[in-house]
Amino acid sequence: MKQKNRSYLTDKKISIVVICYKDGKNIDALYTRLTKVMKETTPDYEIIYINDDSPDNSEKILKELASKDHNLTVINFSRNFGGQAGFTSGMIQSLGDAVILLEGDLQDPPELIPDMIRKWQEGYKVVYGVRRKREKSLGKIKQEIYHQFYILFNKMSYLNIPLDAGEFSLIDRVVVDYMNSLPERDRFIRGLRAWVGFKSIGIEYVRPERYDGGPSVATKGILSGFRWAKKAIFSFSYKPLEIITYLSLLMTLLAFIGIFIYISLYFIVGSPQGFATIVVIILFFAAIQLLTLSIIGEYIGRIFEEVKARPRYIVSEIINNHRKQKINEIHN
Repeated sequence: MKQKNRSYLTDKKISIVVICYKDGKNIDALYTRLTKVMKETTPDYEIIYINDDSPDNSEKILKELASKDHNLTVINFSRNFGGQAGFTSGMIQSLGDAVILLEGDLQDPPELIPDMIRKWQEGYKVVYGVRRKREKSLGKIKQEIYHQFYILFNKMSYLNIPLDAGEFSLIDRVVVDYMNSLPERDRFIRGLRAWVGFKSIGIEYVRPERYDGGPSVATKGILSGFRWAKKAIFSFSYKPLEIITYLSLLMTLLAFIGIFIYISLYFIVGSPQGFATIVVIILFFAAIQLLTLSIIGEYIGRIFEEVKARPRYIVSEIINNHRKQKINEIHN
């Protein structure tokens, strides 16, 4: 219910979408900070918590909070579908004039929300957080690796995606509706956000450590980071396929040069000898072929997932379903 006789930053409805996975120890602290910020910012807000089948006691904690706060909606997934599916479900569920996305580990500070809203009021449709520094969560080498990946990704992608910007952002309802209308299953939110376009701006912030001290998504290991990098590159870049073309042309040129040299040596010194040379050449071309097949396979795998057209996620329960209530009010 809207409160009166009080000065707020905005009177628009704001939706906050929070992803929860192994964040049971963070929920109370984030909820307290988030509600404090929102009560001082707008008279009309909703918090949508997506429990991505967290194996801890997150569901129990969220249910208790939702029973006391009607502004809190809890979406429980039937199994773990990943953060991108979680953010997607929250955006579809949301009713706000603007939607704010953030992680549930308190590495995305809720206190930055008023600054985002001010930029939104200036006319920006997307306001994203730019992680210029991380508090001890990553070593300097890893930080530099992540930064260089964003640079490489921007060079390879056909989109201009902001450097060091994650999902933490405020997105206007117009942009949210366009993003929700996109049919793809294998989603990369920050890429889709850039693809839709509209006027956007970044706000720099220092990303703190996880509140509970556990590992964040960004620090779970090289293999996890490699999978994330593949998802980003193969979803928004055709450069790998272009590289195959250029590589094929180069190998063809080298083959012709090799044939010319071989024929020349045959007439000058006789047939060239050397078993090791043949083995090296065979292994080299075999490696090129396997690399080519692996790149093509990445794209085919994504096509396979899209063609199956399975749901992006399955919801087992929604607590405080305001969207359903809204639909019922319209029909009545």
